[in-house]
Order: sequence, then structure tokens, then C-alpha cells
Amino acid sequence: MIRIKNIIKSFDDVTVLKGLTSEFYPGKTNLIIGRSGAGKTVLLKLLVGLMRPTSGEIWYDDVNFAELPPKEVRAIRMKVGMLFQGSALFDSMTTQQNIQFPLDMFTNMTKKEKQKRVDYCLERVSLEGANDKYPSEISGGMQKRVGIARAIVLEPQYLFCDEPNSGLDPKTSIVIDELIKSITVENNITTVINTHDMNSVMEIGENIALLYKGELAWRGHKDEVLDSDNQILQDFIFASPFLQRLRRAALDKG
Repeated sequence: MIRIKNIIKSFDDVTVLKGLTSEFYPGKTNLIIGRSGAGKTVLLKLLVGLMRPTSGEIWYDDVNFAELPPKEVRAIRMKVGMLFQGSALFDSMTTQQNIQFPLDMFTNMTKKEKQKRVDYCLERVSLEGANDKYPSEISGGMQKRVGIARAIVLEPQYLFCDEPNSGLDPKTSIVIDELIKSITVENNITTVINTHDMNSVMEIGENIALLYKGELAWRGHKDEVLDSDNQILQDFIFASPFLQRLRRAALDKG
């Protein structure tokens, strides 16, 4: 579990996050949503330790991550998996080498043990036998699945996903959402997803935090979205005419 308390982040005289308090639960898909400039990316960078808050607390279970010295931060990061927006695979490395990279960096596993772990992760993302493929030889959706395999290869307790469906078609996006969801549940991972994808919100949003101008504007479950009277949430979710018609139809049925 991750808890943040009164998080403030300022850059010079601009305050981007203004006293955020929230919780991200294990075994659930925790979504961070909001318009561009709301503070989502800054919050994600704080959570993974790429930035430090100006003030406030970030708790990984019973450890205040925001106050750890650099040497102890590494121990927490060993428990963290990260899926980047553009997959961030090494073009010069095969699928095998990309997934194995964290094992080479952070473990003393034997070659046989590494191979077993890589093969398991490839199987888990339905890419069995793709070990020798290079990123240029596979589709964007497959690259994203390789990114997920690499993110889970160290068996993380915490998984962070930055716009996991960016650049993907709707059908592939659903596959990625379902994969992240199933991995989260099976391994009881605290998964935090930064997303603009409304399908993700409505399908896997179990704990949704809506940011607005650096503040927490709404928090809830996907089943509460349609019935919420929070105007900021409604303006964000139903920005398109199609979704507005969808909501009206849902309310009429009710």
C-alpha cells in the first residue's frame, strides 16, 4: 500500500501539487486521471522517487519514502516495476535482453535462473518464443507487453504505468488493460496508472484519483463515475458529445 499525505511540490514560485492526500491499494488498479497540467506526471515522478516533494509524506507501507537517504531509496526501488509511456525498450537489444536487463543489474541469479524467469514473464504476457525478436520487428502492442514483462521480472510489490495505452488502437488497449489488471490481482501488487484513456477508467478503475489544478478533485470507483454530481469529474469524463449521449442514455435507463 502507498499513502501520500499533504504532498506539496513547487518549482520556483509555481506550486504544481497543493497538499495532496490519497491512498493506493494493493491488489487493485489505482488510476490517476486529469487534464494536461493537472499534476499527474509530477505526482508519478514523486511516487517513484525521480523527484522529492517540497513537503509532505509518501509512505510505502510503513516506510516514509520521501525522507529516505539515497542508499535506502535503492532498496525500495528494487520492489518497484515501471511501464513507461513509450515502452522505452532498448532498440539494440532483443526481447530476451530487454526483459533480462533488470535481472543483470540487480540480482545474482545464474544464467539458468534468469532464463527461467524471462521465459515465465514472456509466457505471462502471451509472447512465448519471442525471445530473439528486436523491438523493430514487433508491433506497438507487443512492445508494450514486452515492457510489462520487463516491469514484472523482479516480482515487484509496486507497479507504475505511465499512459500504458498511449498510441495503441482500442482493441489492443483493452488487452493491455486486462493484462495489467490480472497481473495486479494475481500478485497483489499496488498498481498505479497515469492515464487519459476513458475506457481504462470505466473498465479497470477501482480506485480513481482525479487531479485538478494540483488538487484532489474527486476520488472513487468506476461504478460511481456515471452517478457522480462532481462537476469537475463530469466535465472531464464527458468532454466529448458521444460520451455525453452515453451518460444521458444511462441516466434515462435508471
